Amino acid sequence: MYAIFNHKGKQYKVSKNDFLKLPKISDLKKNDTLTLEDITLLKTENNDITIGTPIIKDAKVKAKVIDHIRDNKIIVFKKKRRHNYRRKIGHRQDLTLVKIEEIITSSSSNKKPKEENQPKKEVSDGS
Repeated sequence: MYAIFNHKGKQYKVSKNDFLKLPKISDLKKNDTLTLEDITLLKTENNDITIGTPIIKDAKVKAKVIDHIRDNKIIVFKKKRRHNYRRKIGHRQDLTLVKIEEIITSSSSNKKPKEENQPKKEVSDGS
């Protein structure tokens, strides 16, 4: 089972017990629970795929905040030749490390669609 969800303009594919680095969520502390509700695609154990239009209602991903970390340093170097212009700047992005605890689906999204194209059985009156 896996799910694809949107968070701050990016899409992430997760399954149970995955670790994920998300952009920093400052109002959460360690061991807090985070609920992500913008699920765009869901695949169940039965290989049933549900695609949202644009999101799937009644589907959620629960995650636990493990820690707030900083990513590796990225070096930004600017140079204009023959003008004695050089700038070297480093950047480290603040991230929130989360562990996906479970993917919740409602029972209504797991129901099979009604089979309307089945031929109806006729009831005889006995006459």
